[in-house]
Amino acid sequence: MVAGGVVASTAIASPVRAAVPAAARTTLTSPRVVRPALFREAMAALQAHGSRIAKRDRIAIADFAASSSVPRFHLIDLASGRTETLLVAHGSGSDPRHSGFLQRFSNLNGSNASCEGAFLASDYYVGKHGKSQRLVGLDPTNDNALSRAIVIHGAWYSNAAMLRTHGKLGRSQGCFAVGESELVQVFEHLGNGRMVYAAKV
Repeated sequence: MVAGGVVASTAIASPVRAAVPAAARTTLTSPRVVRPALFREAMAALQAHGSRIAKRDRIAIADFAASSSVPRFHLIDLASGRTETLLVAHGSGSDPRHSGFLQRFSNLNGSNASCEGAFLASDYYVGKHGKSQRLVGLDPTNDNALSRAIVIHGAWYSNAAMLRTHGKLGRSQGCFAVGESELVQVFEHLGNGRMVYAAKV
């Protein structure tokens, strides 16, 4: 079910769809499931960082191979296989020409770019974007996440209305910015101690 063009929801046995013949594949991503290669990477990261991730029942995966015009932030219940998929913005430093596609990752302070790898969803705070959730980078590709204030927050430029007027979302300063009405859903899914994984596979 897709509500307002923002959330795609499905109950499936596994969050991965079986491979289809090459001739039938017309897009890189699907708004309903996680691509198998990306899901395998995320599960390998969950295994590798298991000692630092207290809660392993649910995860979130950002598929940055997809355009910001489509839902690409997968909230996955690993026990039931249920997936909810939302819109999410990437950093302006990752897409300097504002094409809607992430071009590059960066872990550097001041880059305003998204960074890749596994993150630990940490505590909440109230800042310039309202209630937000800190992320701890677990890999060399994102271990500056805390110092860069790479967080999950809501933003007007990540609302579905942006697609109607601009055909893509706005850009963050590297944060995972979701629609303002979807923020509570993300917080409830992750809580404190679960993994977020971001990649462009």
